[in-house]
Amino acid sequence: MTSDISHPSATLAAFAANLRFEDIPAPVLRRAEDLLLDCLASILAGAASRPVLAIDRYAALMGPADGPSEILINRRRTSPVFAAMVNAAAAHVVEQDDVHNGSVFHPAAVVFPPVLAVAQALGRCGRDALVAAVAGYEVGIRVGEFLGRSHYKIFHTTGTAGTLAAAAATGRLLGLSPAAMLDAFGSAGTQAAGLWEFLRDAADSKQLHTARAAANGIAAAYLAREGFTGARHILEGPQGMAAGMSSDADPARLTDRLGTRWALAETSFKFHASCRHTHPAADALQQVLREHGLAEGDIARVVAHVHQGAIDVLGPVVDPRTVHQSKFSMGTVLGLIARQGRAGLPEFDAALDDPAVADFRGRVTMELDPEVDAAYPQRWIGKVTVHTRDGRVLHGRVDEPKGDPGNTLSRDEIEAKTLSLGRYADAATEAELRGLIGAIWNLERADKLGALLP
Repeated sequence: MTSDISHPSATLAAFAANLRFEDIPAPVLRRAEDLLLDCLASILAGAASRPVLAIDRYAALMGPADGPSEILINRRRTSPVFAAMVNAAAAHVVEQDDVHNGSVFHPAAVVFPPVLAVAQALGRCGRDALVAAVAGYEVGIRVGEFLGRSHYKIFHTTGTAGTLAAAAATGRLLGLSPAAMLDAFGSAGTQAAGLWEFLRDAADSKQLHTARAAANGIAAAYLAREGFTGARHILEGPQGMAAGMSSDADPARLTDRLGTRWALAETSFKFHASCRHTHPAADALQQVLREHGLAEGDIARVVAHVHQGAIDVLGPVVDPRTVHQSKFSMGTVLGLIARQGRAGLPEFDAALDDPAVADFRGRVTMELDPEVDAAYPQRWIGKVTVHTRDGRVLHGRVDEPKGDPGNTLSRDEIEAKTLSLGRYADAATEAELRGLIGAIWNLERADKLGALLP
């Protein structure tokens, strides 16, 4: 083990194992609370989703009928693994959960479900939950950055790096030693999976990615507590994750300014209910519409100037066949912006069979833009060119989409989003949601993390 201490995987594991509440700056803790509430709202909004309900039925069939951990979408209690599975699936389905730009990773969906489920099972306090969440974010984001752009082209980073994030968060709650945390990383990494091919078929796999990342991360940490060993070089070893999943991996990203750079605070909220790759162009189109007083009928065509990652993910979605797949269609998203002024959950529900939205979708193209691509993934610049029916050519540009750290959501806006998402699938009453909001804003003072929706 001594020879591993200078190794980046071991350094990252030691950081996660040794992180203390006192180490974390107050603004980072407040942002963790913001992100937790945002995640809980996304979970509730996914309560009626068909793929989520399928995973919930699987959990009911395979897991215990009672337990210490809460499935938020139906208040059922079960074991930590199955509660985290269902909550993680629900967190990611309506496309309103957070995203970290540089790693192209959605941390909340794979960090908070394990944290809540395990903290409830262990009777941990609010401070412990916050520390575990920060550990999960810092590990997952750095693993995503380490794996690089080549990884994201084929692999859904939230499923792969997310397994390590879930293991780190769970391991911190379990009080794993640095050596045991490294074993947990090894077991998590060897289970890490998630391929983008599902998107071509409008398949349900994206929800399985987050569900399994959460469950496998929990398993990896609990096994490490029992002395189960894992590969100590699972990330950058000659037959590790980078070797099999990346061609541009950078081990330095794993330990980048640990303890001084708080990657959690870099995480963005989602404003539109769609794939984050659509947001920059959506904001840029909103700018053009607002500044020039345009309506949908004034627009002949729109060119979205994008990075290669957007083309890789959104390009295969030409004729969306489900509401979820339509959230990965640049034309659909821009059509909703042009027609409705927003791209929220109700707008997507109504758009799938709307011939007017389909017509606008046919007027949208994506083009690779060298400036946008060079800035990605650290910055997600939005640029559009709008050709009007009367012959004008108009340009829109947004350097920080709504929700990014420099253009973030206020707590009032997060509360409004929570109330909207929480009522979307009738998963909670307004009174319950306001109680949930109060509980999260006071999480640091909670002596024991019990049911959030009793």
